[in-house]
Amino acid sequence: MLAALAISLVSGLVFASPAANIAHGLSIDILTALRWRIFGQRHTPESAPTVIVVLDEESFNTPPFKGSPIVTWTREIGRVVTAVVDGGAKVVGFDIIFPTLIEQSQIPFDGEMLGARLRGFDRDFLRALAIGARAGKVVLGEVLQRERPIGPSAAQRIAVGRDRNIRPLNTYSDPDYVVRRLPLAFSADEHRTPSMAVELASRALGAAPEVGPDGTTTLAGYRIPSAVPNTFTLNFAGGADAVPTYSFADLYACADKGDTEFFRRNFGGKVVLFGTLLDTEDRRVTSKRFATGPEGARGARCALPMQPTAAKFARNSIAGVYVHATGINNLIRRDALVEPNRFVDGLIAIAFAALTALGAILLAPVSAVMAYVGLAAAWTAGATVVFTRTLALPLVEPFLAGLAALSATIGYRFIVADRDERFLRQSFGLYLAPQVIEKMVASNKLPALGGEMRDVTVFFSDIASFSSIAETMTPNALVALMNEYLSAMTDIIEAHGGYVDKYIGDSIVAVFGAPVDDANHARNAVRAALMCRTRLDQLNRMAEPFQGRELSHRIGLNTGDALVGNIGSRRRFNYTVMSDAVNLASRLEGANKYFGTSIMASEATVKLTGATFAWREIDAIRVKGRTTPVKIYDPLAECGHESPEQAARAAVYAQGLACWRARDFAGAASHFTRIADVDPPAARFLIRALQFSAHPPSRDWEPVFTLEGK
Repeated sequence: MLAALAISLVSGLVFASPAANIAHGLSIDILTALRWRIFGQRHTPESAPTVIVVLDEESFNTPPFKGSPIVTWTREIGRVVTAVVDGGAKVVGFDIIFPTLIEQSQIPFDGEMLGARLRGFDRDFLRALAIGARAGKVVLGEVLQRERPIGPSAAQRIAVGRDRNIRPLNTYSDPDYVVRRLPLAFSADEHRTPSMAVELASRALGAAPEVGPDGTTTLAGYRIPSAVPNTFTLNFAGGADAVPTYSFADLYACADKGDTEFFRRNFGGKVVLFGTLLDTEDRRVTSKRFATGPEGARGARCALPMQPTAAKFARNSIAGVYVHATGINNLIRRDALVEPNRFVDGLIAIAFAALTALGAILLAPVSAVMAYVGLAAAWTAGATVVFTRTLALPLVEPFLAGLAALSATIGYRFIVADRDERFLRQSFGLYLAPQVIEKMVASNKLPALGGEMRDVTVFFSDIASFSSIAETMTPNALVALMNEYLSAMTDIIEAHGGYVDKYIGDSIVAVFGAPVDDANHARNAVRAALMCRTRLDQLNRMAEPFQGRELSHRIGLNTGDALVGNIGSRRRFNYTVMSDAVNLASRLEGANKYFGTSIMASEATVKLTGATFAWREIDAIRVKGRTTPVKIYDPLAECGHESPEQAARAAVYAQGLACWRARDFAGAASHFTRIADVDPPAARFLIRALQFSAHPPSRDWEPVFTLEGK
């Protein structure tokens, strides 16, 4: 246990350390996918605080934009921006950067600069930006870099009031280059600038972000959770329709026809983001990578027909504009992911590893692995449910810690802890039954003298005429024959819960119901006897050592109280069974030869088997050494599986036995005659019935056959 505890601590600390950050990120990815696939979307698209206007493949293929570079679209973009703002949008953000405008082009054209010839081309776009910015409803984006930021052109900066309405679009990538977080703010020259998502959310909420003394950021009373300093963890929805997306081409056509009601209906009270949705540009791998869907502008349509999306497919990346849209939604809905700190992660990983190591100590390796799988499944289910409440519990780190603890603990057991147990099993395995060895291992002590009274069924078997068979065989052939026979019979006995007490030459002594408790010991003993008889028939036909020799054996079964335990001298003893019930089983085995049967069971055994088997009563006998007679039975087969011939023969035999016991010896002889040719017990009874028909016994005669030998 100390070793398991040490293994758990090491495993938990390793996989909860900063070195396992990639595993922690993977946990969020998996939980995002599981939540979506199990619980579906958390919100309807109509309730999304943010909507997106995309310059998509449809826009690039629709007149008047088809064949034109995007820098020439500014007047049309300005027109759509004006329509969106007039439609009641709370704020419009740009995830598209126009670092230059066409008016700035210095390419010579017809004797002067192209920009000079197109002066005034961007006036409508700049006017739309200026009007929206003065109302606090337009924010342009820029990308901060060490050298020089990539931002809007100088004219656009002036139009929106310079830095007052320009915010960074930078994202935060984890060590595995997956975007799971967004920055809260950027600092330069002691000036703190909110990120694009925070800025747009704060304008929509009408509250500026506040930074507390501990560095935490609060927005409109919402304390933004932050696992990595100055970031918040994105809570992506699955699929592709969580954020309503509109095609720019359709909106331009809508503005062109003057449908202001459409813009009020779909953009009123919303945060609107302009971005791109293209197959190759601005793609990001995020924590939604296992839960993406086919993307497309599937928002309501105004002027153009909906484009088919059947040919599109889900990818592991999403358009970058969805990253910012998700961040804005999380801040407005107050459902950014909450991640436990490193200390809590470590405790969870250690606890999971400890449970796994405990299972590996207490259970067999296969059972320990199954327990680990069950524990992992239970933790996954619990973590997924909790994730619906925005709490991202560690998933992969505990699994890895548990797997390491499982492997190390099993290895420790194999190399160190179980070495003595394996030696014990290997040393005694060829001499003792598996059940006895298990009791020795479980008690953690060597066996000692002593026993107890148990209700058991004793099994005796012996090969008929073995001495004469042995005389005709060489020692090697005899050993091969006996090994094949004893192995086959022992396998059957042990498979049915029996314990082989000893081999006496060709004889087998076994007990059912000890050392392991077995409420069905009588049934199992009878079932084993029937299987042994069937198996011997197979050996006679197929086993090479049996070729040319038709072996038959006799089996005696008896149930009763017996002393079982370690019996012998103080220096040497055996786990064995002793009692009158054992002696009677031995006598019943020998009684088979007087009736020509192969299996004989006492009345006590038959009573305990209930209606499990089809029996026929053979006779009542008095064995040597006992004065009390005992009824003996022959098992035909499992109940319902006896053949019609067996059933018919048993019925005739029962009639003959009834006549015999009624002193109607002539009637008994007539019944036994009918089956004597195919039934050895009936043939033997026929001889006795004919003798008594000619010379009736005295009046004090009782229908009990006394055996003269063992």
